[in-house]
Amino acid sequence: MISPQPVTDLMWAHWKTRTLLSAVELGVFTALADGPLPAAELCARTGLHPGPAPDFLDALVALGLLDRSGDRYAGTPETLEYLDAGRPATYLGASFLSRGPGLADDLVAVLRTGRASHGGRDGRDFYAGTYATQASTGAFQRDMTALSIGSARAVAERFPWRRYRTVVDVGCAEGAVPGWVLRRHPHLTAVGFDLPPARPGFEAYMERLGVADRAAFRPGDFFEDELPRADVVVLGHVLHNWSEPEKLTLLRKAYAALPPGGAVLIHETLIDDERRSNAVGLILSLIMHAEVPGGFDYTAAQGLDWLRGTGFRETRVEHLDGPEYLLVGIK
Repeated sequence: MISPQPVTDLMWAHWKTRTLLSAVELGVFTALADGPLPAAELCARTGLHPGPAPDFLDALVALGLLDRSGDRYAGTPETLEYLDAGRPATYLGASFLSRGPGLADDLVAVLRTGRASHGGRDGRDFYAGTYATQASTGAFQRDMTALSIGSARAVAERFPWRRYRTVVDVGCAEGAVPGWVLRRHPHLTAVGFDLPPARPGFEAYMERLGVADRAAFRPGDFFEDELPRADVVVLGHVLHNWSEPEKLTLLRKAYAALPPGGAVLIHETLIDDERRSNAVGLILSLIMHAEVPGGFDYTAAQGLDWLRGTGFRETRVEHLDGPEYLLVGIK
């Protein structure tokens, strides 16, 4: 017998996601921020009806999102860190709720036509629309933090920052990487470089992390302007928005902004070299096709080739967190 489970598991994955999003919307994890609660009290605080509540809460236990002891439920370290609205520096729930339900609803049309859903010419049109209003800019910045926070904290811990003094985050959004790096390494200063509408979100995030005194925002367009000079240039989930020639242009500009011995750090959801196992990397590349004309994700081998081809003398790849990887190039 050939089991249908590999196929049906993917169908159930949709319901797992819906269960998570429902818990976020109801405020389950925020309600548990101060400690475990009996089921009745948790229902009262979140508006859960007592009929479906036991199955719902126990489903969250089975998904690894809650712990249960007797009749008392508790958040896990991960859900309390990232899904408690009372922790604004790490809260990801707003991004999940704004993007999760309708993302890639038009994927079939994109796959049939090869054209991005918004009809723009390239990433410039995408960002012009994304940064058109304060609300859309803020939502996008929160999405980028949700995508990057695990990598940001890993980069802060693992990269040898003691060798460097300054860092610039190119296309910084809220600035997850410099924010967490500065929080971990008090000798560093940072610049966030992005289009002008990104300033309020960047500055607010630096304030939340307590590092605003060592972080500055520099407005600019990374294709039109020279990049700010620094010992380390960060390109986090930036290259995948662009075509290969544009990717190479950005790497050359990063190289020019660095001193000898300086480093470029590229964190992305890299596709595995055999294109068989990192489904998230491949799906994210599909999202690029849907949202950003010309954009695509890439393998570690491709990224290392581009680094060498643009002059970096030492290159390596490191695993960061989940499907996220770090490409390092030393000038």
